[in-house]
Amino acid sequence: MTPLPQTRVICVDELGPLSVKTYPGAAWQMGDGRATFEPDYGRRGTLWVHGALEPATGQATILLSNKRDGETHLALLECILTEFPAQRWLLVEDNLSTHHSRDVKTALLAWPEIQIHFIPKYSSWLNLIEPWWKQLRSLALKGRCFDNLEQLAASLLAATDYWNAHKHPYLWKKRPHLQPRILLGGFSSSFTNHSFFT
Repeated sequence: MTPLPQTRVICVDELGPLSVKTYPGAAWQMGDGRATFEPDYGRRGTLWVHGALEPATGQATILLSNKRDGETHLALLECILTEFPAQRWLLVEDNLSTHHSRDVKTALLAWPEIQIHFIPKYSSWLNLIEPWWKQLRSLALKGRCFDNLEQLAASLLAATDYWNAHKHPYLWKKRPHLQPRILLGGFSSSFTNHSFFT
């Protein structure tokens, strides 16, 4: 039997609400060069996707629900414990009120091996599950028409299974030392000691 990993870092977030409707594909063309698309406002139901992604392996899991609340978040935490076995877990999530509600705080007292790291407000890009949502949308929704919640849920679950079958480590592509330097004043990337007044 292989030993459990010491610590696993898991990114947690919610996507939604997703409507039961027609989602446009890559091309909306239906005629002589003009892109057209018949609007579909999707008044046939909605659901929330509660997800967890491990960037080190690319493994992901989702939990579908008709609401976003503390009870569903607790169900996701239980799912993480079984889907990502380890000795300890470090969860990265935003400051949504359901993530630190009274019920969640009480449950975490029974799970001292779970450590929560809340990212700062207005910095969702620090959570690596955010770009993964784009992958899930592309796999599950792009160019598809849904008539009911069951079809939408089945597509999201199938897309997650497909992703996990072809998973790869999810790397943060915006590395500071590889980013272009900002030109100050449009001429130089650094201040000089030249005096503007003589």
